[in-house]
Amino acid sequence: MRSGWWRYPVAGAALALAVSAAPAQADSTDPFTGAAGLGDPYYPLDGNGGYDARHYDITIGYDPPARQLTGSAVIDAVATHPLRTFNLDFSGPEVSKVTVNNLPAWFDRTGEHELVITPLLPLLPGLPFQVRVEYAGEVTDTEGEGWVLSPSGGAFVAGEPHSATSWYPLNDTPLDKATFTLHAAVPQEWEVMSNGVPMRNVVLDGMRHTDWEMRQPVIGYLTTIAIDRFEFLDQRRANGTPLLSAFAPQALDAKEMEMRLPEILDFSEELYGPYPLDVAGGIYVDSELEFSLETQSRPIYAPWTELDTAVHEIAHQWWGDSMSIEQWADICLNECFASYTADYLWKERKEGANVDDQYRETLTKFLEKPKFWEVKLDDPGVGFEFTSVYYRGPLFLHALRNTLGDEVFFPAVREFVESHKFGNASMAEFRKFLQSKTSQDLTGFLAAWLDTEDPPAEQYLYPGGLHA
Repeated sequence: MRSGWWRYPVAGAALALAVSAAPAQADSTDPFTGAAGLGDPYYPLDGNGGYDARHYDITIGYDPPARQLTGSAVIDAVATHPLRTFNLDFSGPEVSKVTVNNLPAWFDRTGEHELVITPLLPLLPGLPFQVRVEYAGEVTDTEGEGWVLSPSGGAFVAGEPHSATSWYPLNDTPLDKATFTLHAAVPQEWEVMSNGVPMRNVVLDGMRHTDWEMRQPVIGYLTTIAIDRFEFLDQRRANGTPLLSAFAPQALDAKEMEMRLPEILDFSEELYGPYPLDVAGGIYVDSELEFSLETQSRPIYAPWTELDTAVHEIAHQWWGDSMSIEQWADICLNECFASYTADYLWKERKEGANVDDQYRETLTKFLEKPKFWEVKLDDPGVGFEFTSVYYRGPLFLHALRNTLGDEVFFPAVREFVESHKFGNASMAEFRKFLQSKTSQDLTGFLAAWLDTEDPPAEQYLYPGGLHA
């Protein structure tokens, strides 16, 4: 994600097979109850325990004038321990029906986003199961945490760390990736964009039916649906990768910039290895949006988007999408690298900028301003995830590059992101990995840049060939 204000900080028992007459209540001490959250330090109720989601098959109907949504979500999963009851994360419209393995299930909604489900028959560990949830209601603007309404009357979904719960139930955690299919129906004059490969776009009885398939595993907040009167740009990379982009009515001027997408992908591949997805593109909206977002394979771009934003979001297809964080405290792995790619590496390699000078000039400007340094890069704190990683992150990585040298830095970061393809990584793991690539003791350097709310000591500010 790149925010419009990123450039300056802001502040064990035997399993009973009998079904009870009433749904089991969520009980954290019951070994047959799936946990209501996975304990992320920032968002402890995100995600759910007891199962592993494998695939989401979502069917959406949307009437733009009435803002009415109908939805059916089919979740294929595998139980990881015996379950009498388990949760999905869902904050969307009213739920009318839930089935588990085609049998009716009890359900209840608690808290901000907990859909508690009690199947008719308990689930056994190691066995697959399928959940179907049907729901319907009015779409409301959630201001960056899900649905956003468009000037044309359309709507789209965007938000980090949360957004998917507003339009389908899921296991909403970076730790449980799954493949994803969307079937959407809208009045024929509207178009739908989503993640992955477009499989169908037909008009039947006045309704447009589109299907989309994300074949690589994806995190919930990286999925999207966008409904508008789009115009399209259909391109193809030299290696054959299809590139499909869409532009809302007041975002048509961005077509010229999006024509550079093949160049951006080629540039990113040189740094981080082969593009990890089947397709690429962009969704250019014309709503007032304070951020652009790296929705997988097809980022959502706000009206203020410039070329550096596109470079940033494409870098996220490696750092954040293919390789994802384990906890939100690890957010620097996503944003520090995307920001460094756009703000330093693109400028250096494509525009001929002297990024050492850029680094020194930035330090001269902000070194004596405590507010610039007050949010740590590693574990910045809940509510501060999307602050210092944008402006301190590039400085950290440039200092790291000069500490290790280009001959170590670039192969190392490429190896790290490629070795975690479609998986997860943490900042602790990254720190250990870096140390394995050099005989230098990086303990002081990494602590100074990542763990404090003060400027690093001069020896860490100006390593290698950098000088004050």
